[in-house]
Amino acid sequence: MYTTARTNALAFVLAGIGAWAFSPATGRAEPARGSRPNIIIILADDMGYGDASCYGNTAYATPNLDRLAAEGIRFTDFHSAGAVCSATRAGLLTGRYPQRAGIPGVIYAAANRNRHHGLHPHEVTFAERLRRVGYATAVFGKWHLGYRPQFNPVRNGFDQFRGYVGGNVDYISHIDGVGVYDWWDGTRLVDEPGYSTHLITRHAERFIEANQDRPFCLYVAHEAPHSPFQGPGDEPVRAIGNTRFRPGRTDRKAAYREMMREMDDGVGRILAAVNRQGLAERTFIFFFSDNGATRNGSNGALRGFKGSLWEGGHRVPAIAWWPGRIEPGTVCREATICLDVMPTMLALAGASVPDGHRLDGRDLTDLLTANKSLGPRDLFWSYGRMSVVRRGPWKLVVRGADPATVELFNLDDDPGERRNLTDRQPRRVTAMREALAAWRRDVDTGATVQPARSPSGRG
Repeated sequence: MYTTARTNALAFVLAGIGAWAFSPATGRAEPARGSRPNIIIILADDMGYGDASCYGNTAYATPNLDRLAAEGIRFTDFHSAGAVCSATRAGLLTGRYPQRAGIPGVIYAAANRNRHHGLHPHEVTFAERLRRVGYATAVFGKWHLGYRPQFNPVRNGFDQFRGYVGGNVDYISHIDGVGVYDWWDGTRLVDEPGYSTHLITRHAERFIEANQDRPFCLYVAHEAPHSPFQGPGDEPVRAIGNTRFRPGRTDRKAAYREMMREMDDGVGRILAAVNRQGLAERTFIFFFSDNGATRNGSNGALRGFKGSLWEGGHRVPAIAWWPGRIEPGTVCREATICLDVMPTMLALAGASVPDGHRLDGRDLTDLLTANKSLGPRDLFWSYGRMSVVRRGPWKLVVRGADPATVELFNLDDDPGERRNLTDRQPRRVTAMREALAAWRRDVDTGATVQPARSPSGRG
């Protein structure tokens, strides 16, 4: 399942036993009273599988992500829940397939599209459940789960929110793609000068310092390296009320490198803040990207880019860090997905979901700390005219409607998805198509329904 550069994993497992106790009620180990870790989720935006140097990038260095990986677990088969931003964020926040949560694609800023959609109040978020068991909660950066006030992060379990509710803003002027200023403190627009990556990091550092004496859950939702392509020394490219923007940087590759470096530096500053407060062994950090890179980034040898369901669209870099509980230098090769993050957080915090509420992910605690496999399961994706089911190393891709194009790949042998094996595996194809159809029926049953557009059409 995974390999490690060291052989003392048992020592790490034994070191953590004292912080956990067996619960007859649940039949599993639970965090002992007072031992609940702080939890930090760091999410990159449009960062590709090959964009970090610990994933093979030689064009530039990402020393802080490399350090996180060297001191923790680097995943090689981790996936976002969607191929675009809003869908994955819905999956992360709820632990449910985006289709079940009612956000299968992008929530657009334009009023004539679906600006009126968002994360419905009846959805259960990890922030709500952790706050109920005493955690301080905050999100800094990108929300992209609804523009209306009822969808704001502070209405979804977060004590604090500083950042933008849309899909992207000018890194300097904080104006969105339809010429609207988009930088918030909770539900209040605020004027806060600065490069967005720096501001996100600064608020994260302050939150860690302010909450060092109580358990906290911090969600750091970076804008980088999403467009517009701007380094910290660049001029704004967007203005209020103007949707025809100046082109900005023409050397996009160079700007992309700057944006990645600034985000990597922010990861280092968050690690430094955790260590400065003496919180390292009491803090679990999980880093990943919301989908694959665009053509401006790197998905390594994977096929496809953001917006597709080829591996390059949803297999993403992911790293977990927890000194004393996670064996350093580990590489996890088991198929995992961002839907697993919420169940893991709840288990670590000793929190639960309401009776009858269903999560689609699995708790990764035993995989992370004791090298235990999750066991067999199917994973599913759907976006646009593509749908996918993953079963072990096998991936079935269905494109279009009837008659659909069906392709089957063995990702262990062919991670680049070059060799279609449908003719050689007809029974497997039939079984996986049936599983995909059953999943579609399942997520459609009781899926969250989005609100209707207001009579004015303004969302």
